[in-house]
Amino acid sequence: MTTMTLSLWLAFLAMALAATFSPGPAVLLAVSTTLTLGARRTAYSSAGNAVGVFLVSCVAVGGMGLLLRAWPQAFTALKLAGAAYLAWLGIRQWRQAGRAAQGGLASAPEGASRAAVFRRGLLVACSNPKAILFFAAVFPQFMPPGRVDIPRFLLLSLTFVASSLAAHLSYVLLAATAGARMLSGRRMLLLQRGTGLLFIGLAAALAFN
Repeated sequence: MTTMTLSLWLAFLAMALAATFSPGPAVLLAVSTTLTLGARRTAYSSAGNAVGVFLVSCVAVGGMGLLLRAWPQAFTALKLAGAAYLAWLGIRQWRQAGRAAQGGLASAPEGASRAAVFRRGLLVACSNPKAILFFAAVFPQFMPPGRVDIPRFLLLSLTFVASSLAAHLSYVLLAATAGARMLSGRRMLLLQRGTGLLFIGLAAALAFN
């Protein structure tokens, strides 16, 4: 095992923070879950995302990232599957907003159990093949040449997971504050439907990019 210098770890931390604080499907899911279910329930979504991020890092370092780059058909299939899941989330968000408007916005959305919220966070984290390629491209720059240093891999992976949790906490607190002060009635309905459209837009960007 080789020792990882502080400067190298700080460089990775900066890269991880930039990646996790950039709005994407996981952040959008955390915000929409906060607005519909509250900040406490969103913790389960963030936990699912954290587990998913760690699994993605394991898969990437295990060689899946290189396989996807070498076999474009596999990458395309995985990309379309991820896009389909994001589109489903968007359609589901739109329909639930409409049902809430008819039956009262205080009614709990379908699939609001802790397990369901955790599962959505996990699947969103695992549904983007570009995340696998990100880890496959970034990790080798911070690992010893030609081998996998397990302690260093765990340090980098957990650093990325912690950055992801910090980003989620920041967005969740912002959404919870804005929701409590500004959003109610028709505004909440419009925001939820707008969030659904954003999920569909992310799905289209993933599928056709």
